[in-house]
Amino acid sequence: MVRRVYENRVQFVDGVREIAPGIEVHHIGGHTKGLQSVRVRTNRGWVVLASDASHFYAHMEQDRAFPILYNLGDMLEGYNTLRRLATSRSHIVPGHDPLVMDRYPAAWAGAEGWIARLDADPKR
Repeated sequence: MVRRVYENRVQFVDGVREIAPGIEVHHIGGHTKGLQSVRVRTNRGWVVLASDASHFYAHMEQDRAFPILYNLGDMLEGYNTLRRLATSRSHIVPGHDPLVMDRYPAAWAGAEGWIARLDADPKR
């Protein structure tokens, strides 16, 4: 990645930007200073890939902070931003929770526990 920066092949985004039709990046502080989440328009609505803005479902559902963070206030406000950006709470996908594989269907037969269809409704 460092080479690509020096080759001018990387674009830095500060704040919010649509990077392609229906795909947006949003600055969500908290865990790290420059953390971003991705919002994607799908057939079921806006799905938000929280990345490290919410490591696990429990963090957002219980308004608990991940113990390693840059700014607690920004992290908790980030949860509100994720909720605002997503069509519903079930449209927010945390960055590291193995429950994602339980809640969403596999992309195809044989991809169970490996690749999930986030554009499909959760299984629950």
